Amino acid sequence: MIKVLIADNHPIIRMGVRKVLESAAGFEMVEDVSTTEELFEKLENVTPDVVMLEMDIPEINGIAALRKIKKEYPDVKVLMYSGQSEDVYALSAIRAGAFGYLSKSSDLDYIITAVKKVSEGSMFITNELAQRLAFDEGTKKPRRFFRKLSTREVEVLKLLASGKRNKEVAQGLNLNEKTVSTYKARLMKKLNVDNMVDLLQQAKALELY
Repeated sequence: MIKVLIADNHPIIRMGVRKVLESAAGFEMVEDVSTTEELFEKLENVTPDVVMLEMDIPEINGIAALRKIKKEYPDVKVLMYSGQSEDVYALSAIRAGAFGYLSKSSDLDYIITAVKKVSEGSMFITNELAQRLAFDEGTKKPRRFFRKLSTREVEVLKLLASGKRNKEVAQGLNLNEKTVSTYKARLMKKLNVDNMVDLLQQAKALELY
């Protein structure tokens, strides 16, 4: 039996995923939780094979929670999923150590396949997502993942990643410091992080330095 813990703050989603997995043979739902606080409380007492972790779960964001699980519970495999369709979220989740990424808009059959593969230690992303991550459909060339960001946002992120402070970034790009702060906030939102350390990690994942 594959033991699964679902972490998602939407009760209907948790119930739906539970129903899908319980209708298939070979799965045991050990718990479902709505916050990261509840998640780590449960992990002290139960050891699931797979945690299905929502990217935008409250309190600690999904990427930070993923890193904590990897550090404190290295045998637990994490399948990230989200309503966000941005490819960059999938990339950042996998770079941070997730065994897979699933969009909430995926077909129901993918849930069973994804959990099985992840439980076996295999990587799971849908074929469609793999193609989008690997190639730009227009040019058929490898995609640069930061295309989701504006040119100016990439410039700001590159300078921040190189160790520049807001004032230095402002001077380098002929902006005022307040505008740089606005760009920084926008970058954090787009890259789904809430602190500078994770923002710089994302810059690294996006191959900006």
